[in-house]
Amino acid sequence: MGAFIIALIRFIRIVFYHLAKKAEKASGDNAAIKCVVACANCCLKCIEKICDYLNEAAFCYQAVTGDHFCRSAWEGFLLNLKHGLEFAFANLIAKVFIFIGKVGIVCGNCFTLVFIMNNITKDSEEVKSIWGPVILVGFVTYLAASLFLSLFEEAVQALLTSLCVDLEMNGGTPKFGPATFHDERLDSIKNGRKANPVE
Repeated sequence: MGAFIIALIRFIRIVFYHLAKKAEKASGDNAAIKCVVACANCCLKCIEKICDYLNEAAFCYQAVTGDHFCRSAWEGFLLNLKHGLEFAFANLIAKVFIFIGKVGIVCGNCFTLVFIMNNITKDSEEVKSIWGPVILVGFVTYLAASLFLSLFEEAVQALLTSLCVDLEMNGGTPKFGPATFHDERLDSIKNGRKANPVE
């Protein structure tokens, strides 16, 4: 169901894009048509992003509870609303670590390439510029790192969904998982409340 929704929205965007291009060509350089097309494209992209996020929440909730897709989408949405700050913080931290990982892997591979070409194979003397191979290796490495590290973000979402479901089922006191994790979580919440006495 989730895959069908994503495919349907992307299909609608592709059809709209082609129709919009034809309308722009037919109208010449009409600024009003361009503005309408840009606004509609922005709205469709926004709907696609919202559906992607809801599908991700639904899949994570479905993995934890085993409910069907529609119920999981609704419950996952409510869970994200209730624990929105925790989800946002965890996703932000995940994005930072994923970015650091991508940069580290790309830099490591590029420096390794330069080292091998200069010291082991001596290929740097045979090429005009070393930047061509470095850019190619950097690009391929970035694609591979993006593919594999995106799984980390999904894992963070699934783990946080598991924690929030545990909290909901047990009245705000987690029952499953290591006690040290829950102690650290409670300490961070207490410290946050001390730092913001307005609450």
